[in-house]
Amino acid sequence: MSKLLDRRWTLLIPDTKIHQITVSFTEGRKGGGLLSNVSFSNNNHPHLGKKMFEDNPGSSFYIVRDDLLHPFVNGNKARKLDGLLPLIEDHGVTDVVTCGGCQSAHAAAVAVSCAERGLKSHLLLRGEQPQILTGYNLISTIYGNVTYVPRSFYAHREGMLQTHASMVAGNNGSVVYCNEIIDASLASQTLQFSKFVQMDAPRGTENNSNKVAIVNEGAGDAVALLGLFRLVDYLSQDHLLGKTRAFNFVVDSGTGTTAVGLGLGAMYLGLPWKITAIMLADTIDSYRQQERRLIAQFKSQFCYLLDSHFLNRANDGIVNWVDRFHPRKFGNILEGEIDACQQVAQQTGILLDPVYTLAAWETATQITCAYEADANLVMLHTGGTLGMFGLAQRYKSHFGKLNNAIKS
Repeated sequence: MSKLLDRRWTLLIPDTKIHQITVSFTEGRKGGGLLSNVSFSNNNHPHLGKKMFEDNPGSSFYIVRDDLLHPFVNGNKARKLDGLLPLIEDHGVTDVVTCGGCQSAHAAAVAVSCAERGLKSHLLLRGEQPQILTGYNLISTIYGNVTYVPRSFYAHREGMLQTHASMVAGNNGSVVYCNEIIDASLASQTLQFSKFVQMDAPRGTENNSNKVAIVNEGAGDAVALLGLFRLVDYLSQDHLLGKTRAFNFVVDSGTGTTAVGLGLGAMYLGLPWKITAIMLADTIDSYRQQERRLIAQFKSQFCYLLDSHFLNRANDGIVNWVDRFHPRKFGNILEGEIDACQQVAQQTGILLDPVYTLAAWETATQITCAYEADANLVMLHTGGTLGMFGLAQRYKSHFGKLNNAIKS
């Protein structure tokens, strides 16, 4: 693992905060949300390491506050880009092209991260420009170069990305995929021992033409797993979660990349951690296929750094994929979910969004109530809270009821 982690990173340090959420049963409140029969309290300085369970508060779970990593590049987006952006920089890239939905947290993360490093970002967003820019859409527009793409064209993402990247590159420029950057680094022997060494490559080519890198939607490639390996390594330190106690990690899953990265990292370190991923955007067969694809791609690209014996164990599956407590079409929100987010915010100071992180919170609460003190559960807060601003435009009736909600 030390060989794999011996590289430049986007995040200066892997550190993240860990809080403890205590769950208490209450009588259901009239007009309350989906969590109206429970209440929460937040200990933002809990005992960790060997002292974790000395003062047992009863039914509780831990929450990894990756939503606090960056004001705009929060949660799993920061982790996915952690190992990727330094490679892009080292390859002399001038421009980055990627895509996502109108309120894509991934697109906004790429735009902000590129701007912080002097790179130009070009974001292809699905659908029409909203009348009022807000949330991640606003951040993408401020930090990057946004183009709205008809849904029929967006359905063919690979060709769409290639066409736009070629246009940005121009006649004298070049286009490269992230996987090709890794392969080129190996082929040109820029790998010394186990470390991708910064090549001090000039941005672009000798005639100042553009060098354009294509990052797939959601950064859902094997190189994105590097940041999750780094997170697992950090959390498994003895003064935090340690390496011996069994934990059940709960995470919401869009592309599934974060869950696979957590599972692969935990498996390689020999940690007794279970990864429970709530499926939000696809079928279980599709998520399992994505899991196999990422593992195979990771083996192909990084097997020289890791013991193949451990990697082969991943063939049996490393993620427990489960349905959301209240399944629905991806992106939709149900009655009472905004109230639930408000309840959690008021009782704990933690902001959730109804599409992603509320799904993980509901599952964490359900498991904690079922197993009480034996749950040993950790929720990864993947961020996404800026998406609430876009949802407020789309679901005006849901958000309009907040003023009339009964306060606890």
